[in-house]
Amino acid sequence: MKRFSTLYFALTFLILASSFQIIKTSLSVTVRDDVGNTVANATVQLFEKEEDYKHEQNIAAEGITDDKGYLKLKELKAISYFVIVRKDDMDNTGGGERTGKLEEKRVNKVTIIIQ
Repeated sequence: MKRFSTLYFALTFLILASSFQIIKTSLSVTVRDDVGNTVANATVQLFEKEEDYKHEQNIAAEGITDDKGYLKLKELKAISYFVIVRKDDMDNTGGGERTGKLEEKRVNKVTIIIQ
């Protein structure tokens, strides 16, 4: 009976501990070229304000896509971001320069096309 009580306590603790896991607001970015292929090693920059975006200053978050054209940016504010994505002579000018408002405490997803 003592062994059952210890096991029950341990399982209850694990379940409670996992239910309190804090999910941070994040953004999963997939970068594709104009024919739909994913783009590895593309630089992604997020800006909170349009003025910062225009002058490319005060970067809120940045990273480089992996071999599958994917990047996850964590611990973001639940706001809309201005985005610059570049790889060699390709970028996202002319479309996809702003995300929708991110949902708080969720993994938000966006696909950016560069050409």
